[in-house]
Amino acid sequence: MNRENIVLIGMPGSGKSTCGVLAAKALLKNFFDTDLLLQNLESLRLQDIINQKGVDYFENAEEGAILSLDIQGTVIATGGSVVYSDAAMKRLGALGKIIYLHLSYDNMCERINNITTRGIVLKKGETLLDMYNERLPLYKKYADVVIECDGLSVEKTVEAIVRAAENNT
Repeated sequence: MNRENIVLIGMPGSGKSTCGVLAAKALLKNFFDTDLLLQNLESLRLQDIINQKGVDYFENAEEGAILSLDIQGTVIATGGSVVYSDAAMKRLGALGKIIYLHLSYDNMCERINNITTRGIVLKKGETLLDMYNERLPLYKKYADVVIECDGLSVEKTVEAIVRAAENNT
C-alpha cells in the first residue's frame, strides 16, 4: 500500500513543496521535488533556465525529467507548468494518485512574493492572470482529487493531502 506515489500539482504558491514534505512525513513516504531534479540536471536555478534558454527549452527539459522518474512510495511535488505536457502528466498518473492543490487567483498572488526569481513559466507578454486561466482547466483535467486550499493553513492543507492519499477512491 505504501508503495503508491502521491503526485501534487497546482499553481505556484499552492504549497506543493512546503506541504508535500510534511505530508510525506505523515504518510511515511519519501519526498521528491521535480523542480529540484530539473535544477540538478540543468545545473541552473529554474529562473535561470527560463532566462537563459527560454520557455520552450524549460518545458521540454521538465517533460524529460518527469519521464525519467521511476520511484515508489513517494510524495512528488511537481513544477506548476508540468500540466503543459500531456506525456508528463500521463507518466505522473501512471506513477500514482494526482492531487490538485487549488488556489484562487487572488490567493495565489498573495502567496507569490518572489515572481522574478521563483521560476514561474510565463510566455512572452503573458500575465499571471493569463497563466492562471490557461492552467486552471489543465489542473482539473488531470486531477484525481482536488483540495480547495484557500484559507487553509499549511497544517490543514497537509491534513487534507493525507486524507486524500489514504482514501482509495
